[in-house]
Amino acid sequence: MIKPLLIGILFMLSAASSGHAVEVGEDGLHKQPWFAVTFKDLTEDLETAASEGKRLAIIFEQRGCIYCEKLHEEVFSDPKISQYIAENFIMVQMNLFGDEEVTDFDGEALPEKEMARRWGVVFTPTILFMPEIAAEAAVANQAAVATMPGAFGKGTTLHMFQWVVEKGYESGEHFQKYHARKLAEGQ
Repeated sequence: MIKPLLIGILFMLSAASSGHAVEVGEDGLHKQPWFAVTFKDLTEDLETAASEGKRLAIIFEQRGCIYCEKLHEEVFSDPKISQYIAENFIMVQMNLFGDEEVTDFDGEALPEKEMARRWGVVFTPTILFMPEIAAEAAVANQAAVATMPGAFGKGTTLHMFQWVVEKGYESGEHFQKYHARKLAEGQ
């Protein structure tokens, strides 16, 4: 009796720690404990990130997105990647077809779905990486220092976040060259 119970408990612990059970919210989007819950006012979110010594990233997802699921279950479930993002970024999740109000840097306030159109976000997942400081009249997609269009593997995703933190966009080293260098270095 105890042996089958023990095996069942071990199986459940193994499944829970494998990274495959990702929370899905009422909106149908996958959730991470390090996602920031904000009023989606980009100026405020950027100030919060700066005050914590972090960068601001915005992720667009949609209900039923198989690539979003892949990103959460195969990439964000990696403790090294999850910890790096949590330590270095404020990540704000937006719904490609959502109705929550978003306020852009220039003061324009629109529902998520209309802001996605304004910013040219057409598929999910898409991650926009914001600058450390944005001009008052800036529009987020034009102010972004980088955009990650889609779900990539663990190494590419981690390198993109690292490249933004290291300000690779200022160094002149294109992300693809940075990524290739990191791979060659075995990182």
